[in-house]
Amino acid sequence: MRIGVDTGGTFTDLVALNGTIAKVPSTPADPGAALRAAVAAVDAVSELAHGTTVATNALLERRGGHVALVTTAGFADVIEIARQARPSLYDPFADRPLPLVARSSRYEAAERVCADGGVLRGLDAASLPEIPGDVEAIAVAFLHADLYPEHERIAAEHYRALGFDVTCSHEVSPEVREYERIVTTVANAYLRPVCGAYLVGLADVAPRVLVMTSGGGLVPIEVGAITPASLLLSGPAGGASAAAVVAHACGFDTAVGFDMGGTSTDVCLVRSGEPEPAPMRVIAGLPIRLPALDIHTIGAGGGSIAGVDAGGALTVGPRSAGARPGPACYRHGGVEPTVTDADVVLGRIPTDVEFPGIGTLDHVAARAALARAGVTGDGVVAVVDTLMAGAVRAVTVERGIDPRGVALVAFGGAGPLHACAVAEQLGIDTVIVPARAGVFSAAGLLASPERRAVVVSVGPRPLADVEREATTRARALLSPGTLELAYDCRYVGQSHELTVASVADFGAEHARRNGYARDGAPVEVVAVRARVSAPSPPGIDALPLLERRGARGPAVLAEPDCTIWVAPGWEADVGPLASLVLTRRAT
Repeated sequence: MRIGVDTGGTFTDLVALNGTIAKVPSTPADPGAALRAAVAAVDAVSELAHGTTVATNALLERRGGHVALVTTAGFADVIEIARQARPSLYDPFADRPLPLVARSSRYEAAERVCADGGVLRGLDAASLPEIPGDVEAIAVAFLHADLYPEHERIAAEHYRALGFDVTCSHEVSPEVREYERIVTTVANAYLRPVCGAYLVGLADVAPRVLVMTSGGGLVPIEVGAITPASLLLSGPAGGASAAAVVAHACGFDTAVGFDMGGTSTDVCLVRSGEPEPAPMRVIAGLPIRLPALDIHTIGAGGGSIAGVDAGGALTVGPRSAGARPGPACYRHGGVEPTVTDADVVLGRIPTDVEFPGIGTLDHVAARAALARAGVTGDGVVAVVDTLMAGAVRAVTVERGIDPRGVALVAFGGAGPLHACAVAEQLGIDTVIVPARAGVFSAAGLLASPERRAVVVSVGPRPLADVEREATTRARALLSPGTLELAYDCRYVGQSHELTVASVADFGAEHARRNGYARDGAPVEVVAVRARVSAPSPPGIDALPLLERRGARGPAVLAEPDCTIWVAPGWEADVGPLASLVLTRRAT
């Protein structure tokens, strides 16, 4: 039996190919404990597809290993100088995130490679700096190693022979821009001690264990343990991919995946039937230059804590009640008011239904928590709905997409409770609630293919040679499979590029993103990306269909894994793949 397990900040969800679902409270101190508890609900597991927050939490909480950085002489401070961009332009007290490597743990090597990949100064392994024995991992990132990685290989061989765990930039992120490449390499080295132990420890859960990457494809846990920086959007990626499938089945090739869980809300634009990709994402204030889905995350979920700030304004999140103690209504000792407590008080979550891992909810405790904080259910819900509408606006309006023509695919334990209100703020008339919405990211993991990707910088070489190298390297990682090439292009003289399916598509994509194209201007290719995907496993359409019923708002539809609020003025009908399609009635 193939299963998908998604570990979130509040719940760990399981979906099996036979339709079995499980939802257990997460165990942040030992995420594997909740995973094993969920897996116990299924007999004879043959393969586990896992989405994890271990890498994300370790980076957010700065719980990685003690890392040393070895870089080109004169460039040890690149990770601290950064881009000299202020995180908040009008806030004089805003601080940039501290580097993951302290100044005392940055070392310089006597070597230099030119911008065209030529060697200006060779590297002698005997001249490499000595690294203290208490260092857990070494990040090696030399200037222009994306074009000439030999010096990094020499350094890696030297330090690995001494027993160190080494991450090289050409192995993780062989792309232009030294700052982003060095930070990504350091982040990977920083996460390896934590994530490697966790992932390897799952090897006995099933005969085959795969983990979801930020780019929306599964890799063996051994690969994930080596490149944990590629797992920073592991959980949300499964849901975003599945949202695209359901939206397409319902007739929408442009949609927004809206995943509201207990701790955070993740939104992702689906365009032409596919989640939008991104070559880089900023996570915990750090640029991670690895393939990812373009997922926008805010700290607002069902467990987000509400309160009143020093200026008297009602605030919600980003602080969360988490899995323990959780919202006050869970009866686990929580006393601070959360979004879930507000939904209970407003009658949007029934208190006479048994929820997996929780039981029935306590209406009295929820009301008392709100009263102690001096907030109301209506006020809390209004604030969090506005926050989430802003997140959806960030992936639509701010990118030139009119939200009025898209569908909002709502999932996660709390997504279907708030989707109608979010849609109304943006003029969206259709909300799709997929089957198993409360465990939908786990269902997406179950239906995701194994996938491997490589990127090769072009530099001065002929494009055809780079295409051949990218293709050969990708097929060596995974075969058989479907190969796709993509190109990072820019007009000559530009400092940033766009990723397109072919060079011929660049002008149209530039016009869509920036509002204009420079017809006739020369275009250069900076890098070639190759992606190989294995044949897809049975998809979410292979799961047993659920029996669902329509409704006319206002109505509460309670399901085993989530609750759906059909707001006044909306009506719900059963659609393809047992989804509920909520439509706003004309007024």
